[in-house]
Amino acid sequence: MQAVRQCSVCASRAATGLVRNQIDISVLRTSKSVLRRGAACIRFLGWSKSDHRTITHTSLSVARGFCTVRFTQQVENLSHDSLIRRAASVITDSSCTFLSQTTLAYVDALADYSKAVHSRIAFQRQYLASLGKITPAEEDSLQQAINGWRAEASERLVECKRYESAWINAISLCKMAAEAACTSGAHQASISMRTNIQVAQSQVEEAQKLSAEADKKLAETKVEEIQRMAEYAAFLEDSDGLEVHEAYLRED
Repeated sequence: MQAVRQCSVCASRAATGLVRNQIDISVLRTSKSVLRRGAACIRFLGWSKSDHRTITHTSLSVARGFCTVRFTQQVENLSHDSLIRRAASVITDSSCTFLSQTTLAYVDALADYSKAVHSRIAFQRQYLASLGKITPAEEDSLQQAINGWRAEASERLVECKRYESAWINAISLCKMAAEAACTSGAHQASISMRTNIQVAQSQVEEAQKLSAEADKKLAETKVEEIQRMAEYAAFLEDSDGLEVHEAYLRED
């Protein structure tokens, strides 16, 4: 009986071990099946566009984690001085844009004014040279051209004064921006700003020089006009006196 019991115990243990082995084998097979299915899904997802976005999103999420850490470290490393330098650089950039626009407008206005003055001078000299030699209609045409360019020069002069005021304000603003950049440690921005100021001033000085030359020639032309008109008036008086004297002699 004892032997039978021992055999029964052994048989039971063997059966239990067999069942466990079968379960382990089944689990192993199931795990292999799951792995195969997972690999197949991964391959399928690799070819699937929508799921590829999911995988990419996952990869980006992981990469984003690293980028976030690095960016956080960079932000933590920013000091008040660094932020002030960056702000000063932004101010110099904006001031430089303002200066370039006002400089361009002022230089163009000066050029237009000079052109109008030179055109007036040309027609005025033509009129003076043709006194007594052209018809009244031609004389009226020249007078209209002179008056037209005179009005054009006056309009351009008003425009020059308006843009000059804006340009002066831009120069003052840029000088303050350059000083602020220098004191805040943004030395490169300060140097660039001062260089831009010098370039703008040289461009305006050249345009102002041409405008001043045009004004000088206009003044000389006005003096010539006064002299020429006086000579022409004297000539007309002499001609009238001569005509009266000859008519008196003929009556005699």
